[in-house]
This record gives sequence, C-alpha cells and structure tokens, in this order.
Amino acid sequence: MKAVILDFDGTLANTLPICYCAFKKVFREFDNRELTSEEIKAMFGPSETGIIRDNLCHHNKEQAIEMYYETYTEFHEDLVEHNQEIDDLLQYLKNRGVKLGIVTGKARRSLDISIKALKMEGLFDVVITGDDVTNPKPHPEGVFKALTDLGLEKSEAMFVGDSNADIQAGVQANVYTVGVHWLPDYQALEFTIEPDSIFNSVAEFHEFIKMGVPNES
Repeated sequence: MKAVILDFDGTLANTLPICYCAFKKVFREFDNRELTSEEIKAMFGPSETGIIRDNLCHHNKEQAIEMYYETYTEFHEDLVEHNQEIDDLLQYLKNRGVKLGIVTGKARRSLDISIKALKMEGLFDVVITGDDVTNPKPHPEGVFKALTDLGLEKSEAMFVGDSNADIQAGVQANVYTVGVHWLPDYQALEFTIEPDSIFNSVAEFHEFIKMGVPNES
C-alpha cells in the first residue's frame, strides 16, 4: 500500500459542527430559514459554494458565500478541536514513506482555512477538492484524479471516509475502501454499501496499518 487517501470533514477533522454552524447562519440571515443539521447534511455533495448556489432562494448568493467563509473562519477555533491521534497517524504514514492524499467535497478555500488552523500544511502529496472535479462524490472522479496525480495504480492505494458517498466513491474506484466512525461527528451512522474494513477508533486503524494492509486487485 503506497498511498492513503482520505476524506476531510468527519474523517481527518471534526469539522462538521463548523460546517453546520456556517450554513445555518447563511440560510437564517438570507432566506429566514431555520435548517437542522440533518437538512444541511442532505445537501452535501457539492462544495459549500455549490450548496449555497443550488439551495439558497435569496438572489445575493455571492454575499451569502462570503458570510459562510467569514463564519467558518470566525468560529473554527471554538468548534474544531485539534486531534493528536490523527496527527500521529499521519506522521507515522509519512515516516513510512506512504503518500497521503485528500479527496473532499469542500471547496479549496474552506479546506485551506482548516488545514492552516490544524497545522496540517505540507503533509499531503495530493489534494482534490470540490473545486477540482466535475462530478462530486459518490462519483469516483476525485479518487481517480488523486491516483493519477500520485502516479499509482488502484491496487496501491486505499480510500478512507465517513459517509456513504465516500464508500461508494472508493468502491466504484475499485480501491481498498475503509469506513470510519472515529470522530465525535460523522455523516453515516451505518454504511449502505459495505466497505472493505470499518474502524471505530484511530488506534484500531493505526494497528491495522502497522500489520500491513491486504492488496486488492
């Protein structure tokens, strides 16, 4: 296994609360709509700019997008906790010479805010955001792009995520696919498509990696 490619929200960082917070403020201020976290989660797929453009009724969508990013930045420190276990896992993989990648539906602007705040700059060999694909997850385009950029075959990488869209994208890309429920907030309580492995803690996954991951053709 030469690369581990991961989703971001709910997988690498517990950023779902800040996403919900920013979306709720935008829809409250611009559409006078009070949305639940579940209603927001149902919109996930496109980047946050896509979600706002597709779902906001108010005509001033660009101003709403700016409010999203202002709120995301303002409350990031309060709502997104640093996770030492994930830091240690990423550093272990780096030290072993394993390539690291991100495939996320987030726009690059919000991902960059989180990467900087969580001091993850320079860790990833490839980053594919919602801005970089035509077809968001569950389509496998992002995983394929990451493999191409890394110069690897599908048998040489795994994809790790917390949502049904992640698992479907990994399975359709025919890479070893891992479902995780290791952060306080994640998207799928149960996976509708069975991943190759499921882990409920970072420590379990870390041990799995140390033992050696089976190659899948």
